[in-house]
Amino acid sequence: MKIKVGMFGFGKTGTFVAKEILKDPECELKWIIRKSKKNEGEYASHLLGFDQKEGKIFSSQSIQKDTFYKDHFVDVIIDFSSMGGVELYKNAVKYGIRIVSAISNYDEIHLELLKKLSQYSAILYSPNITLGINFLIKASREFQEMIPNADTEIIEEHFKDKKDVSGTALRIAKSLNLDPEKQISSIRAGGIIGKHEVVFGLPNETIRIVHESINKNAFGQGAIYAAKWLMAKEIGLYTMEEALEIDHQKDRKDFKIAK
Repeated sequence: MKIKVGMFGFGKTGTFVAKEILKDPECELKWIIRKSKKNEGEYASHLLGFDQKEGKIFSSQSIQKDTFYKDHFVDVIIDFSSMGGVELYKNAVKYGIRIVSAISNYDEIHLELLKKLSQYSAILYSPNITLGINFLIKASREFQEMIPNADTEIIEEHFKDKKDVSGTALRIAKSLNLDPEKQISSIRAGGIIGKHEVVFGLPNETIRIVHESINKNAFGQGAIYAAKWLMAKEIGLYTMEEALEIDHQKDRKDFKIAK
């Protein structure tokens, strides 16, 4: 049986994510909620060049928030909108709908609301949902534990018009107990999708761990991975690192180093 998916957001990244969901044989994109009324009533599948009718577009201005999720039930919602999207989770979690939140930056108020709502359903939150960036975080943390005296810096690169420091860079800094104001450097140039580098400086060598998004399909693939993993989880708040770690440990059971 296919996983029924609802989506928040249909902007630049959201369209890539929707396309990946539409291509996945284990998922069915039931609907998309977006802030504007653009393309309202149309199907995302048709807009993205697919033949099937999937992903009917609704505007958050038009839906009946109290009854929408009852009339349009899904197994999981994937959110690539904005921090305000968490307000729409309130009614969704009443029906046990799981949430994958890929919002890059929550303020404290919305983050606390997210935590509160995880008491009613399973929610996975990751400011960068790509598989690779979460491996980078895990690898960087393990390396830091091995050589805690290394000078550590984070370099993040994004497209020219991105204003704020990357939410992913802030997450890496928090994971490594670094000062985000002193140990994150930002580069803004051209159309860079996203590049994060953790630099470990030692007296006689430098180690660099790098992740770069080649295109935005990576966000869709990561979100689908998270949604499938979350389907087997109980009520609670989860991270992408947890999703990867559990599978990693399972895969290691029978692993042996060849002699």
